[in-house]
Amino acid sequence: MTHNRRAFLAAGCGGLLGAAIGTQPAAAAAWETVISGSFANYSTLQAAWNYRYPWGSDHNGSARMYASASDHNHVYLESNGVLVLKATRISWNEGNSSHDPYLPIRYHSGAIHARQHVTVTDQFPNWEVKGEFQAPSARGTWPAFWLTGATSWPPESDILEYKGDARNWFNTYRNASGGWSNTIVNVSNPGAWHGYRAWITKANATDVDIHYYLDGNWVGQHRGANFVGKPMWIIINLQMEGSSGAPGPSTDTYYRARNVYVGRTRA
Repeated sequence: MTHNRRAFLAAGCGGLLGAAIGTQPAAAAAWETVISGSFANYSTLQAAWNYRYPWGSDHNGSARMYASASDHNHVYLESNGVLVLKATRISWNEGNSSHDPYLPIRYHSGAIHARQHVTVTDQFPNWEVKGEFQAPSARGTWPAFWLTGATSWPPESDILEYKGDARNWFNTYRNASGGWSNTIVNVSNPGAWHGYRAWITKANATDVDIHYYLDGNWVGQHRGANFVGKPMWIIINLQMEGSSGAPGPSTDTYYRARNVYVGRTRA
């Protein structure tokens, strides 16, 4: 990817895609906002997002997700458009997770998933998914901001994923060889506000290119094989233990998000 191309992508941020690349003018593409300002209040939150995972309460760690329109113990809003996910250690036996690797449930936590899918097509060839997050990174904490196949798996794109230390994993599955592509970036103080962004663009009839950014800086490009035409959920969750190590914290863990934005071009 050329320097000018990177500058063009970095300038996206919900703006016009009609900026010139090099010295050649480009026709303006029709840009539209899909999600923006959804954490202003509970009405806007629930208009754009559903609670828990798309498939229910469990996944691949030791936290079970609890949240609803009437239960804001683990998913709630603070002032100034901030979403909070809170994980709390439990002291009783609640059985095991219903998802591989079927770990004992040791936490209650929170997750939301967007009502709108990300689907790269000829009609919508470019997507931008971004947000600002204060992410926990202690051993046993596993926050994520990610895309995953709604009707099949793969595809998957992880925009934010901390697994028990101060490294963010930008991941794409699947690549041309059928496995994972990983760009792992050391982050100074993940618990402070940082910006995480994926720019997804249709590369050919079946594949996409995904450009990942941290705090506005381009950090890597992955080719996503067979992403085109595959709807993907957008998920924000605070999972615990599993790939982030054990034991996790005994005190409450907090994961905050703001300015989550999803946009796309319409061909």
